[in-house]
Amino acid sequence: MTRQLHLNAFLMNTGHHEASWRLPESDPHAHVDLAHYVDLARTAERGTFDSLFLADGPQLWSNLAQRPAGALEPLTLLTALATATEHIGLIATASTSYNSPYNLARKFASLDIISGGRAGWNIVTTAGAEAARNFGLDAEPAHAERYARAAEFLDVALKLWDSWEDDAIVADKAAGVWGDDTKIHPPRHRGTYFSVEGALNVPRTPQGYPLLVQAGSSEDGKNFAAQYAEAVFTAQQTIEDARAFYADLKSRTAGEGRNPDHIKVLPGIVPVIGSSEAEARAHEQALEDHIVHVHGVANLERLLQLPAGSLELDGRLPADLPSEDAVEGAKSRYTLVVELARRERLTVRELIGRLGGGRGHLTFVGTPEQVADAIETWFTQGAADGFNIMPPVLPSGLDAFVDHVVPVLRARGLLRAAYDERPRQTLRERYGLPRPANQYALRENALV
Repeated sequence: MTRQLHLNAFLMNTGHHEASWRLPESDPHAHVDLAHYVDLARTAERGTFDSLFLADGPQLWSNLAQRPAGALEPLTLLTALATATEHIGLIATASTSYNSPYNLARKFASLDIISGGRAGWNIVTTAGAEAARNFGLDAEPAHAERYARAAEFLDVALKLWDSWEDDAIVADKAAGVWGDDTKIHPPRHRGTYFSVEGALNVPRTPQGYPLLVQAGSSEDGKNFAAQYAEAVFTAQQTIEDARAFYADLKSRTAGEGRNPDHIKVLPGIVPVIGSSEAEARAHEQALEDHIVHVHGVANLERLLQLPAGSLELDGRLPADLPSEDAVEGAKSRYTLVVELARRERLTVRELIGRLGGGRGHLTFVGTPEQVADAIETWFTQGAADGFNIMPPVLPSGLDAFVDHVVPVLRARGLLRAAYDERPRQTLRERYGLPRPANQYALRENALV
């Protein structure tokens, strides 16, 4: 089989553009409407997407004036979507900074079982003082410390998912033996950040453990991804930057002794689609016309760690911004935004317009064929294994992509025409990944 695209639908309430909720076709209450998400999931499944993804954070994002705020807890929502879909993968964001390994491992194991092997975990370390203060901290932990905690968190979670061997359940009615206690392996973990004694209270799941996804592109983030991640959501503005990131991450993965094909790189794109290029540009302009710039300025000052009132709307970014090394928040996004503004000599107003649709992810504007051309170019020229599709408006943007871009990709042989039903694939299988062996069973077999 020829190499094919991996597509993930990144679903964000009324759409990724900050002004999406103001359009006539948008429902300002969609962010807490289960039926809205069911419809989106079924649309992505109609487009034979590999997976869908929900972002999350343990704080109230932005302010209530800017856009729909607050969100349903993603694992709860995805459990509901698991019963409304059959094939599509279900990826939830969950923080290693503000969760405990046992509870989170149990929740993801439950989702994987309920969905028949379709769960994925987007592992985040959570930047920002707002979240820290919700958990009794005066400030966010340092960047390197957050990643050190994440590594130990994941190590514990893997031990918990493997704490049941696959054949631990005997179910021998005649002998009166339900399970084999010798197949249970309590982690008995004692580490820097966590102490976890007992085995998970959920059996090993269809996938062994969920697809592991990561989205950080800093040095710490790339090193973490190379060691653990199986799919990476990333943001680049140019194909040259995307190719450099792709090659670097594959090389780091090989350096960790892993198969580079077992980590999939999916840049985010915001597709603005029209029947003609002029129509697509008109859609883009209509969204930009609805931006409330006072919110954009405040968000930009927060990202750049500047005092309120530092930026002038028709001025450029200050020349003396700190380097990425001095930033403890979202390092890679900080650098991307600063480099974009410097490279294209954008005013603050222009920069806000560029960030309004995807917060730093690349926006593709054009006809279905032009959007498909851009996707094919990045895919075939060493910049991506697939894409994190971020519709600017929902549901209309996802409908347009599935109805008009997907058929072009299928006609070019880049995307499946239907899901494989013999047997029905897990999310790991769809991403071309093996089911992980149980670490305890491997150890026991090695001793035999």
